[in-house]
Amino acid sequence: MADVDENDQKILEILKKNARTPYTLIAKDLKVSEAAIRKRIEKLIRIGIIKRFTIDYELANEVKAIVMVKSSPQIPTPEISKKIAKTQGVEVVYETTGDYDIIVVVRGTNISAINRTIDEIRSIQGVMGTNSTIILRTWF
Repeated sequence: MADVDENDQKILEILKKNARTPYTLIAKDLKVSEAAIRKRIEKLIRIGIIKRFTIDYELANEVKAIVMVKSSPQIPTPEISKKIAKTQGVEVVYETTGDYDIIVVVRGTNISAINRTIDEIRSIQGVMGTNSTIILRTWF
């Protein structure tokens, strides 16, 4: 990683566990000033290493699925991925190697919502097929 040293990597690990960790606590842990932490985080954002601050959550009545997508060679995979990412119910999109070109994490209130999202993904030009699996439990 360009422009990232050991302290930056420690900051990223701390923020990965809890993006709301106060800069003062990070500074104490790394034995540097709060201002130094603030500058480092601003730099990580500016150079595009930190892309966003978000939360992980899980609701008891929700269903999550992984949808593996095969794409057509005639349409660039990034073009298909961008369209999938805009689909309601899509949480994250990964471009991958292997039998499937794209892996999608889908979230919905029930199986019907998951099916609607998968049907919408299948209707995107360039999607040749999908294979889906329901997530039963998540471990961190």
